[in-house]
Formats: sequence, C-alpha cells, structure tokens
Amino acid sequence: MWRGRRGLLRPLGCGVEELRCRRREREAALRKARREQQLVSKRLLRDEATEEAEGGRVVVILGEAQIQEFLRLAQRGIEEKERERALVSLRRGLQHPETQQTFIRLEGSIRTLVGLLTSNQALLQLEAARCLHELSHSQQSAVAEACLPATSYLLTYLSGHSPDFIELCLYTLGNLIVESEAVRRQLLPQGIVPALAACIQSPHLTVLEALGYALSQLLQAKEAPEKIIPLVLGSTLPQHILQLLQPGPKLNLGVAVEFAWCLHYIICSQVNNALLITQGALTTLGLLLLDLAAAVQRTEDAGLELLVCPVVRCLSNLLTEAAAETVGGPMHLQDERVLAALFILLQFFLHKQPSLLPEGLWLLNNLTANSPSFCTSLISLDLIEPLLHLLSVSNVVSVLVLTVLCNVAEKGPAYCQYLWPGLLLPTLLDTLALSDTEVVGQSVELLQLLFLYQPGAAQAFLQQSGLQALKRHEEVAQLQDRVHALQQTALHG
Repeated sequence: MWRGRRGLLRPLGCGVEELRCRRREREAALRKARREQQLVSKRLLRDEATEEAEGGRVVVILGEAQIQEFLRLAQRGIEEKERERALVSLRRGLQHPETQQTFIRLEGSIRTLVGLLTSNQALLQLEAARCLHELSHSQQSAVAEACLPATSYLLTYLSGHSPDFIELCLYTLGNLIVESEAVRRQLLPQGIVPALAACIQSPHLTVLEALGYALSQLLQAKEAPEKIIPLVLGSTLPQHILQLLQPGPKLNLGVAVEFAWCLHYIICSQVNNALLITQGALTTLGLLLLDLAAAVQRTEDAGLELLVCPVVRCLSNLLTEAAAETVGGPMHLQDERVLAALFILLQFFLHKQPSLLPEGLWLLNNLTANSPSFCTSLISLDLIEPLLHLLSVSNVVSVLVLTVLCNVAEKGPAYCQYLWPGLLLPTLLDTLALSDTEVVGQSVELLQLLFLYQPGAAQAFLQQSGLQALKRHEEVAQLQDRVHALQQTALHG
C-alpha cells in the first residue's frame, strides 16, 4: 500500500489540486493492488532418498481394482512390511491426477486411509500421511474436500514428538487450507491457531519452515481479516514471528522468508497494525534491513532477495500507519543508516533483481513522505544523483523516483536549493520528452514545486527548454501560463 503524502503544498490554482488528486487516485489503486497480490501456492514434500531409490520407476495410473487391493493389503496384510509396501505403491499411484480422482470416488477409501493414519504402527501412519500429502497437492478442489475427515487428526499430530511427521502434517494442512474453505471452517473452531502457536516454539528448523508455510496459507484466506487474523494477533504468534526475524547468527533464511510473508499478510489486512508496532515490528524489520544490506555486500547468495522483498513491503506498509509516527521515529534507527542500507539494496536489485526496484523505491517514498529528517539525510549523503540515475530503468521506476523527489521538494525552499539546478534540470527536460503520461505528470508536479519554492527555477527552465518543449505534452502545455505567472511573481515580488 502506498502512503499518500499529506498536503504540505500551498494551493496554486486548480492545476496543482488536479495533479495531486490524480496522484492520490493512482496511489489508492496501487495500495489495492499490493493488498491483493497474494502468493497462494502448494508444496510437495517428498523424501529425497526414497525418490532417488524409486527414480527408475514410472508412475502408473491405478484403476479401482488396484486401489482397492492396495487398501485391502494395507489394512489386512499378514506382515507389516507387506502393508507398508502396499501403501508405498498407493502413494506412488496417487502422484497422478487420474488416480487421485479414482481414489476419492471409491466409497470408503478416505475412511480406510484415515484408519491407517490413526493406527498404532508408526510406519503405517507415516505412509498414510504421505498418501494424504499427495492428495493435498492436487489442483482439484474436490480432492481437498475429500480429505476433510483427516484434517482433525493432522491437527492433533502437530503436538507429537516426531519432527518429520509434524513437518509432513504441516505441509499437508497448508495445502488443504488454501484450497478449501470447508477445511478452514472445520479447523478454526478446533483450534488451529493455538496449535500453530504451540508449534512455533519447536527447536527444529524444518518444523518452523513448514509452520511458516501453513500459517501463510491460512493468512491468505478471503475471510482472514475478519475471522483468522484477529485470532492470530490475540495469540503469541506475532511475538514469536518477530523473534524469528531478529537479525543475528541464529537467523535462518528459509524460516525467515516464510514468516516475513506471514507478517506481510497480517500487515496488509490492517486489522491492528498498531499492535505490531508497539511489539517492536518497526525496529525488528529496520534492523533486519540493515543486516540484509550488509549481507548482499559480502555474498552472492541468490536467495537473499526472497527475504528482502517481504521485509521491504512490511516496512513500507507499516510506515503508512499513524502509530508509526508516535513510537519515537521510524524504526528507532538513525536516518542515515536506514537510507544507506536501502540504497545498497537498490543497487543490488538493479544488478540482480531489477523487478524488485519498485519495492525499494516504494519504501523510500514512504520514508520521505512526511519526514524532513529523512529528506535531509537523502541530501547530506549525496543520494540524489544515484537516485536520478535510476530514471533510465523503466517508466514505473521513473514515476517512483520522481515521487521521492517531490517529497523532498515539498519540504520547502531550503530543500529545493539542493535539488536545483544540478543534474535535475537536464533530467526533467528528458522526462518531459517521454510519451508516458504518468512520468510526464510526475515531472510536471516536481517542476511546480520547484517553481513555487525557487522562483528563479522557472526562468532557468524556460531559457534552457524553450516554450516549444512545454507544448509537447498537453499537461505541460497547461502549465505554461502558471510558469509565467510564477516567473512574474518572482521578478516583481
């Protein structure tokens, strides 16, 4: 969600207000898009050693008779090994969508599998759970619905002692949760949120990563803001999530990525972001941002952007909250450190993940929107020039860069003196020649601010550009009369 800048401009005719109104509309549309861009997915957990051992086998589509025979052997086989082999064969067959459809159509098949899941033989329990996991990965909603009788038992087993079994149950539940509202309706009153809150204290990283996945799936449900996130915020989960995101030697990238996305979904719901801020979310995320900036300088690890993206989004969105301004300043950190870290990450994005540049610039916009101190740091650290160099990346990036410059310019004459003319004058001449109306509109708004606070800027601009340049775009042409009016005001006091 994009933070709308509060009005620090003095009105200058209807043109300024129209531009600002359009920008507010754009920002509202962007906020909506950010909230709705979810990462719903399913994951398949398979034993690598087993898969390699069985790698030469082709997955065979099973018919009704074969499925019934495997279920019969699994239930009544003479030896435990024979029963286990039957379930392994069934599991391999369930990797095929056609077998899955046949399986759920067979009367009593799920009931039999649930019976094996709840048996007192660990190997049979594990293979039955693996069969359910294969079913949970199906893209057919009917298959997820068919697994409904097993979900209560999967939830119960989260309090077990086997990390591998708990991990399997969590991934299976995560797959089913995202597919079926019926599954969520059944699990919520049965206490899935307290069960997950208990799991998050596990010392096993594999369990924590699986838990983060399951929780992120739950948080993306359409009913999450009304029915799920209030329960999560009322539990111990937020405090534990923030602990797992604390930078340091114990930070695990896989676990942190999962829980950073969980935090992102909670924040986007806007249910009670003030609570997260009072629990130290801004400080934790700010410190993590500094740690990630240091990390990208010393490693070529391509996975770091997986964590940087949700962390930057979380910070951007939290900074739009009124509570963010009442906790002693954003993130309780020095402005220079935050900006330096952010520009390191922007350079990293530019070379490694250019698609993430808008995320970093979004955060920079929200930092500078209502903070003169961050704008001062931007100037004192000589970061205006690196910012201007990003204008050539794309139109989307250009709009965000120009918006940040508007944030700086609207702080008043002292700030405009540092912006003008320098590299900004030729840069604006270039952007005004572009065909993208958003880039041109943002350039015009920046010019208006400069003309307002730096009367000499209007004259310098007109001398260098010529009036014909102003006529190349309708919006800029409409600005011509106001430029002359401002120039006259500057000349005659």
